[in-house]
Amino acid sequence: MDYATFVDTVTQRSGLPREKAEAVIHATLGTLAERITRGEADDLASELPKQLKESLVSPTPEAEAFGLEEFVNRVSTRAEASPETAREGAAAVLSTVRDAVSSGEFRHVMSQLPNEFEELVHMPA
Repeated sequence: MDYATFVDTVTQRSGLPREKAEAVIHATLGTLAERITRGEADDLASELPKQLKESLVSPTPEAEAFGLEEFVNRVSTRAEASPETAREGAAAVLSTVRDAVSSGEFRHVMSQLPNEFEELVHMPA
């Protein structure tokens, strides 16, 4: 999936204007990079368009331990969006990531997240 298609898909799924959707994409991926290990963030970045790789640079080798609410709060702050917009946008981003990468890679990412994240991407537990 190329960058334009990725952004278009998130825009359609979230109902956000393109500019806000792009902000939410980068905020979601940046927050995800904090929540998963650096190695996993690098693996995920390798399967996404190059314009998204910078957002997936993990600040530390280890994953930070925080739950879904903190994830949404960080996305909200980074994207300068309401918590509701951040939650809906993050769900659109993560479901688009699921479609853009191999199923094995997406399972690896999800395995590093608490089960509560599955509701965000509408995955069965």
